Amino acid sequence: MNTPDTTSTALSALIRTASQEQHREANTSTFITDLLGGRLGVEAYTRYTEQLWFLYEALESGAERLAADPVAGPFVRPELFRLGALERDLAHLREPGRRADLTALPATRRYAARVRECAERWPAGYVAHHYTRYLGDLSGGQIIRDRAEKTWGFARKGDGVRFYVFEGVANPAAFKRSYRELLDAMPVDDLEKQRVVAECKMAYLLNIEVFRALGEEFPLSA
Repeated sequence: MNTPDTTSTALSALIRTASQEQHREANTSTFITDLLGGRLGVEAYTRYTEQLWFLYEALESGAERLAADPVAGPFVRPELFRLGALERDLAHLREPGRRADLTALPATRRYAARVRECAERWPAGYVAHHYTRYLGDLSGGQIIRDRAEKTWGFARKGDGVRFYVFEGVANPAAFKRSYRELLDAMPVDDLEKQRVVAECKMAYLLNIEVFRALGEEFPLSA
């Protein structure tokens, strides 16, 4: 297997180039294409939102501990935190009093466990998961928000889609540029860059497994 040349290429560019295939596979998964195509009901959207809660709980429960870390600390940005928005969405999407029966799919548990492991033991690996989740939902997640508003009649940027509304990010394009600059300035050597790139690819694959599991739970009728 060829490894990327990290000696002269910015880390953000390395990640983008190396993970193109996994990124494309995630965006074209059967579950996501069916959801965006309006072929699945609000129950599927709700179940997906439940899985996001477990993933962001893993990301954000370890954030405070990493805030002072020289590698991961600069990425701990309160304006990105999503748990509160997810809980408002779930309160809107689910019947009252059903918070206690939130359940993670096995694929979601594996994904969340890997995020938590990186948060506890490997700050640069945590950044890889932070990047793939937050920037992914800040970017492509807006397509899901738009579809959810149109398909199920949620108020624009209201309860049910608040997860996708980054109120603390006034200029998403500028924010993403500054985020990539932080990636490029990470105090890591070339070997660690390769490990971060590999972890980003793993994050996409773990996400794809969640989509596959959701697709199995919500198959389209023949």
